[in-house]
Amino acid sequence: MTELLIEGGEILNEGCRTTGWIRTRGDRIAEMGRGAFRGEFRGERIDARGMTVMPGAIDAHVHFREPGLTQKADIATESAAAVAGGVTSYMEMPNTLPATVTRELWERKTESAEGRSAANYSFWLGATNDNIGEIRRADLRRTCGVKLFMGSSTGNMLVDDRRALSALFEQCELPIAAHCEDEARIRERSAQFRARYGDVVPASAHPQIRDAEACYRSSAAAVELADRYGAQLHVAHVTTARELALFDRGGVAGKKITAEVCVPHLWFCDADYERLGMLIKCNPAVKSAADRQALREALRSGKLDTVATDHAPHEAKRRDGVYWNTPSGMPMVQHSVAAMWTLCDRGLLSPEELVEKMCHAPAVRFAVKERGFLRPGYYADIVVVAPRSRTVERSGLLYKCGWSPLEGESLSRSVVCTIVNGEAAVRDGRFLSEAPRRGRMLEFER
Repeated sequence: MTELLIEGGEILNEGCRTTGWIRTRGDRIAEMGRGAFRGEFRGERIDARGMTVMPGAIDAHVHFREPGLTQKADIATESAAAVAGGVTSYMEMPNTLPATVTRELWERKTESAEGRSAANYSFWLGATNDNIGEIRRADLRRTCGVKLFMGSSTGNMLVDDRRALSALFEQCELPIAAHCEDEARIRERSAQFRARYGDVVPASAHPQIRDAEACYRSSAAAVELADRYGAQLHVAHVTTARELALFDRGGVAGKKITAEVCVPHLWFCDADYERLGMLIKCNPAVKSAADRQALREALRSGKLDTVATDHAPHEAKRRDGVYWNTPSGMPMVQHSVAAMWTLCDRGLLSPEELVEKMCHAPAVRFAVKERGFLRPGYYADIVVVAPRSRTVERSGLLYKCGWSPLEGESLSRSVVCTIVNGEAAVRDGRFLSEAPRRGRMLEFER
């Protein structure tokens, strides 16, 4: 049985910072303590002096593209990138080929992750205009939730039938993660920009086509439905200041309506289109600097509850073409923890808030069993972060697509060790390709 002793680091957990140690036994945290470890120990020691020890991050919004789109990404490559970046658990989206909209397809996807995923995993079941029966049969203890596209995006799983929407919000017992953009507004704005520019639409037009009005209309409609039927709603990737009026302040516990913000929308703003162009085209779009600032402030106030990535890789060759043919989405999961630490070091967030929004709150919001916290008896999903700056370089990327919008950026922290279920999968900042892929299916206490 593997035993690890992580000692000398500053443990950042549940709002506290304590210099101390964590001892693991098998896949669990056995014990923790302050100060120096005084007992006997014959297992492997990990020296974390001068570093921060935190729970593994839980990313509730990733696209790993399997099945059907594996030229872009797959479970093996993207889970390795996640673990290299300090993400020990993920929840993967259903817009694959075929889309994960039946229990049978969901089971197949789950089986494909066993023995191949470096991180712990769960998969969203997708909503359609006619699959409420499948949603009612979902396993509440094994399924993270139901993904609802109220605006079309990659995969075109748009749900636009009002009766289907009402049935979903009335009958679904799982959290509903909603992609909120008003389809009519997007079509109207697209027609206007196509008439103006033809095919030569600049990337900077993206937040004007998928604008703040489109986001607000759809988010407000989702919140109204959730209020009417008492549903569990999680609004995905909020991007605008206006939408924040729809959400309550405070901690995530007890909320039925919650909101997610994604790392790209906290990092980039519309000024970056001139430099990065289609590399930061995503849905919903990266918006203004004022919107970005509002999102950062809302994260601290509790109006935004969780941080995810919306990791959505596409082939590099698809990023420099015609606007209408360029798919939306960017890879982000390998650097999400380091990027958020960099925002902390710039004074935009506290380390305690980072751990709350990336580790604790996702575990609470989705009722993840025995993960997201450093507690004796919980699974040993642990990350050690060092105050070492590192420039994002293409040569270090583990993504199958082979590129990142963060290339050339200097991040102030580095993930040097990641432990998943008590097994070290990253050492000295390097993903151990020879390490067993011991990611497990997430369980939910519902």
